[in-house]
Amino acid sequence: MAYSSIIKPSTLMDPKIYTGNGSTQSITGLDFQPDWVWIKNRSSSNNNRLFDSVRGAGFNIVSNATSAQIDAGTGTGGQLRSFTSDGFTVGSDGSVNHNNENIVSWNWKAGTSVSGTTTGSGTGKAYSGSVNTTSGFSIIKYIGNGTAGHSIPHHLGITPEIIMAKRLSDAGEWYVFSTGMGNTKHMRLNRDGAEDTANTIWNDTSPNATNFTVGTNVDMNTNDDPVIAYSFNSVQGYSKMGEYIGNGNANGPFVYTGFKPAFVLWKKTSAAGNWLIMDNKRSPINVAQTYLKANASAAEDATSSDIRWDFLANGIKCRGDNSSINTSSATYTYMAFAENPFVASNYNVATAQ
Repeated sequence: MAYSSIIKPSTLMDPKIYTGNGSTQSITGLDFQPDWVWIKNRSSSNNNRLFDSVRGAGFNIVSNATSAQIDAGTGTGGQLRSFTSDGFTVGSDGSVNHNNENIVSWNWKAGTSVSGTTTGSGTGKAYSGSVNTTSGFSIIKYIGNGTAGHSIPHHLGITPEIIMAKRLSDAGEWYVFSTGMGNTKHMRLNRDGAEDTANTIWNDTSPNATNFTVGTNVDMNTNDDPVIAYSFNSVQGYSKMGEYIGNGNANGPFVYTGFKPAFVLWKKTSAAGNWLIMDNKRSPINVAQTYLKANASAAEDATSSDIRWDFLANGIKCRGDNSSINTSSATYTYMAFAENPFVASNYNVATAQ
């Protein structure tokens, strides 16, 4: 059984749904002050907007495009105006607060500030960030140095299993590392393509408990250009990063996580497929089939009869054979966060229902 020291996962990560009012509003009810907020309008085609406390409220990047960071400001007509003790405030921008439209936010807590100078090959450059070693999550903003072998501290104290990185000052791809793919390969969060091979992204170097390493790719390491990186490691009973193999059957594979999921992001790695997101707020009962795409601006969809999952007390059970989730013998990478741990460390019975 998966014992967890994190008794209440919603103090560290939680989805939140709300209805836009077309003006300004405070989104409240989280059990923490978020450091990473990912917002998507569910009702209409709008970009996925990502905000974090390291770059500061008002600055957004888009997961479904290569666009450079935008400063939308913190005024009433803006997007995310501030991070608050139990949520955040938004302006009137339609992508985050369109009147009478349904919107979801996915929220993570980091919280411990870090800063210093990068290491490895080339000139050391400044970095800053926010880290939570308990939940295995860090946000690091670093400056590129243009030299292969540039090492970026992530401050997790354990090797990250997934890293997402995006150039800020210019248009550029979102590059994703996962342990299952290995250090010679990468995916792009903004595209549906299969994993690809290039030694200029991760420098063919696996991350370790201290650093991840980048090559000479312009989006990852242009001299004096800023990059934001989100790093994650699995925490027993709270989060799980891993892979599964599809069976091409509506009675699909069971993926053990050790908890009832609140949020799952997954992507076919061995061939093209969308980055799909489901959560327990938009799909509170099984079968869950309400999904959004991290790599597309499309509105929420719940009509597909073959993109279906059960969120169970100790994992997820695939109930569809859509190629995006369950092609026979295909490999999929996923990242999941808990609603409830299967067994918490101070209990002798399962806490998930």
